[in-house]
Amino acid sequence: MTREQFIKRIAPIAVQLRAEGSPIFPSVRIAQSILETGGTINPWNNLVGYKVGGGAITPYWQGKSVRKLTWEVYDGTRQDRVPADFRAYDSIEDGYRDQDLLFEKDRYRRVREAENPEEQADMLYMSGYATDPNYAVKLKMLMASYGLGRYDEEAVQLRKEWQERLQQLEQRKQALQARLQTLRQALAMTEIPEWAKEAVERAVQSRLIDTPLNGSYDFYRLLTILKRRGVI
Repeated sequence: MTREQFIKRIAPIAVQLRAEGSPIFPSVRIAQSILETGGTINPWNNLVGYKVGGGAITPYWQGKSVRKLTWEVYDGTRQDRVPADFRAYDSIEDGYRDQDLLFEKDRYRRVREAENPEEQADMLYMSGYATDPNYAVKLKMLMASYGLGRYDEEAVQLRKEWQERLQQLEQRKQALQARLQTLRQALAMTEIPEWAKEAVERAVQSRLIDTPLNGSYDFYRLLTILKRRGVI
């Protein structure tokens, strides 16, 4: 899989989640996925290096994990071949959504509140998501190299389209509710229309009906037609 194919595969997911309200900019999410995996989709669908941690089950992670060797930086010194347990997911989207749950913690408040992708990359490192001191720099380089900012714009546009569609549906709903109210009134009129009173009186006199009230518009119209035709 080429780097371009990798980006094409995950970008729509990152864009959709952002449009739905994810705190992570698509450009940051894609860059992080490239950095953490080298641009390959691993069989356990964890593209962001999310470790098992406390192990609490979530709606998107059911406890499955894989043990892999990685590297960390401790006290300024890189240590290779460090064993770590990473979360395993049924899908890439589950992995991203589970990560969003992680970012709801107060520890990642600055990540959520970042006003732009570059600041968010800085805050990921500052919040302790990774131990590599060059983590934010690497993310920014990937975002710039592959023009990932365009996916941030796509997310904004998609959210705008959804909001416009929602507004249209709301307007349609209001119109249908108004129409329904009109129909209900037509089906259960509490007063006899002026134009139908004579026909109703004739219908009562001829014992065609017992009570003239609570008829529908069509009911009164039918009585009027019967009167005009001399039936009542």
